[in-house]
Amino acid sequence: MTENSFEARYDITKKSKLLKFYESNKILIFSFILSLIVAYFSINFYLDNKENKRILLSDNYIKAKFYLEKGNKTDALNILKEIFYSNDSTYSTLSFFLILDGNLITDDKQISNFYDHLLQNNKFDDEIRNLLIYKKALFDSNFVSEAELLKTTKPLLNNETLWKPHALILLGDYFVSKGENTKAIEFYQQIFMIKGLNQNLYDQARSQLTAIANE
Repeated sequence: MTENSFEARYDITKKSKLLKFYESNKILIFSFILSLIVAYFSINFYLDNKENKRILLSDNYIKAKFYLEKGNKTDALNILKEIFYSNDSTYSTLSFFLILDGNLITDDKQISNFYDHLLQNNKFDDEIRNLLIYKKALFDSNFVSEAELLKTTKPLLNNETLWKPHALILLGDYFVSKGENTKAIEFYQQIFMIKGLNQNLYDQARSQLTAIANE
């Protein structure tokens, strides 16, 4: 009897404390619950909106390819530019290279600016980003100054990336084309300091050094 009475008093006391806590903090409790509900619907809305956006980008990309097949380059380019500036890493890249493949833009500076926008406004895995940097450097090497090309290739030269040896050969070839063989030799020789490369890369560097020596 005494034990049951103690348990009853304990339950009442416990419930009173919970009720008191609830009364004192009900605004905070309701605010927390409301925040969870808002967060849940916000996340769902964001994910749905993002998915719908990618579906629209996909549809527009297919439409642009259809216009290209029909020879309507103007409409294709307008759509591809819209996709490009959506800053979706997948579809922005696809649209950009379709623009290049279709020769829809012929101004070198504009194309170089497109590379810059793509790299600055999209997230890529490190080696994909490095590949895009190399492609930009390869394209720019036809018309930019030495300082600009070195600036573009700097992220490749300062990191142990798959594209570093390709950048070294590109720079060597660039300086050969400018008649600056001393600078070219410096870049070609760096190839042999990198272990485990494809033999073709060593052969390219060795061939260019031999050609310079025989001039």
